[in-house]
Amino acid sequence: MAPITSSLFAISVFAPLGGFLIAGLLGRVLGDNFAKFIAILGMLIAVVFSWCVLGNMLHSGISSTIVPLFDWIHAGSFNVSWYLRMDMLSVSMLTMVTSVSLLVHIYSIGYMSHETMPTYRFFAYLSLFTFSMLMLITSDNLIELFFGWEAVGLSSYLLIGYWYTRPSAVAAAIKAFVVNRIADLFFLIGICVLFILSGSVFYDDIFHKIPELANTQYHLFGYAFQAYEFIALLLFIGAMGKSAQLFLHVWLPDAMEGPTPVSALIHAATMVTAGIFLMARMSPLVEFAPHVKMFIVIMGATTAFFAGTVALAQPDIKKSIAYSTCSQLGYMFVAVGVGAYQVAMFHLTTHAFFKALLFLGAGSVIHALHDEQNMFKMGGLSKKLPATCLLMWIGCLALGGIFPFAGYWSKDAILEAAWMSGSTVGYYAWIMTAITAFLTAFYSWRILFLVFHGKPRDQKIYDHAHESSFVMTLPMCVLATGATIGGFTLAPYYIGKYQLAFWNDSIFNAPTNHIMTLMHHTPYLIAKAPLALGILGIIVAFICYIAAPRIPVIMASGLKGIYQFLLNAWYFDKLYDFIFVRPYIALSKILWKVGDQEIVEGMPVAVARITDRSAKGISWIQNGSFAFYAFTMAIGLVVVLATFLIYH
Repeated sequence: MAPITSSLFAISVFAPLGGFLIAGLLGRVLGDNFAKFIAILGMLIAVVFSWCVLGNMLHSGISSTIVPLFDWIHAGSFNVSWYLRMDMLSVSMLTMVTSVSLLVHIYSIGYMSHETMPTYRFFAYLSLFTFSMLMLITSDNLIELFFGWEAVGLSSYLLIGYWYTRPSAVAAAIKAFVVNRIADLFFLIGICVLFILSGSVFYDDIFHKIPELANTQYHLFGYAFQAYEFIALLLFIGAMGKSAQLFLHVWLPDAMEGPTPVSALIHAATMVTAGIFLMARMSPLVEFAPHVKMFIVIMGATTAFFAGTVALAQPDIKKSIAYSTCSQLGYMFVAVGVGAYQVAMFHLTTHAFFKALLFLGAGSVIHALHDEQNMFKMGGLSKKLPATCLLMWIGCLALGGIFPFAGYWSKDAILEAAWMSGSTVGYYAWIMTAITAFLTAFYSWRILFLVFHGKPRDQKIYDHAHESSFVMTLPMCVLATGATIGGFTLAPYYIGKYQLAFWNDSIFNAPTNHIMTLMHHTPYLIAKAPLALGILGIIVAFICYIAAPRIPVIMASGLKGIYQFLLNAWYFDKLYDFIFVRPYIALSKILWKVGDQEIVEGMPVAVARITDRSAKGISWIQNGSFAFYAFTMAIGLVVVLATFLIYH
């Protein structure tokens, strides 16, 4: 069974690559429909085989299998072969990523149906994006992981900037690429340091060396750092970039410039989840870095609160959901920081279902309103888009953590783990994430009430609205099913009584880490507080946007400073523009004007001018007179003889 399972595993990983190559190379010749068919066929193969692999692993109890592919890097004594790692962590991610990606591919047929540009390139890029993520999650060493890590960044650049004729889309793609490169530099340094200390980049070799490195210190700038702490910090900074945590989050809202299916893929199943996966994969190392874990908790909780407040004020439906993603990723990092990696992966999985649903629902609204994204121009669309309205309600119920939808099981488990960690940062995280639970419910129903309920705010837009086609609605229905039953279906396996057999040592918890047991003994009031806060958020949203819609207007005008602060996302972009962008542009202009134009380009011109003037200056001696030439030669001879006689 193992060889067959390994073969299915490898095929499911590389099937999207086949879709990318064939759709990209032949799509221009054979047309968009051919590219769509090939891309979706590749994803369908990947989904079917990945679920077969998951079933076989659960049935056979295989813990971890390495699938060798080919030799890759040979540089002196440094050798890296390309292997695929098949364990429950990678396989669970594989099934989630391929399933959501297939649904996004199918949805894109309807969403891109009115696109004037050829769409074969779009579907090829979607397949490339999926393959890049699969390379990341199935890697057996950090070099492979970094390859997938960078390939995901490249794919996001191509998809965010898909509409390359729009300056805003091009700027957003560049911004995402640059911000992630900053974080990736730290990640790359972390890989190098880990290789220097352990002598390997392969996971098993690194994990086996960890006990030997317990007292190892790394010296930098005259200071000694505990090796685990230093490496874990570098890896986490890399994760902060990909998973859009505070300070490195600024690329995420701008990524909304790409087509909506791209937003669903980035925010639900691929790029932003890479940081969480990295922390879970490196859990044997992170577990022994307590100070970094505290930092992760603080950053995650603060990010969750920050993004939740910003989502309250956004008029753009996609940006509001984008900040929600940023907030939910903060929840996941809180779970990582308290050592509950299984809970983080649980929320990552359920979040993939309901966040993809919300983005595709938003895309359905935008598609129906001919690319209108401002929620304050919508209203009353439940009559025009009844199916989309129902599906968006399901997505918001899951996001808001309302029983029995998926978010209730996974998000509340994070708060339980934070509280039962018994640490100061754990209590801080519980308070911040509990407040965020209220904010999440409020801004989720703000979206629902502004878009689907109340009176139409723009009659012309309302009159032309129409329900999406079946090819767009079907993927949303599948995701809504996951958002409805995914929580209580997966909970026993991810965090419940079957978790040890399910994860099968693919995630590590230190012997002193009992959080996965303690969290099930959370006091009743603490455990139910997030649900109560979520319900309160819904009630307040109903009062503000249905019962008394003048309240938000009065608050926005009366608290204008706070409103502008939230609307501008705490002014991070403006701050970065002032601190980094403008000085960089000024320096670039100086180097351009002085360094390039005056020195680099001016030097050859100056030499040419000097040569020209010198030639003109001495050209008078070339007058054609033989007597003058003879006289000049005689003078020269006299000078030479006189010099000789003087010095001899």
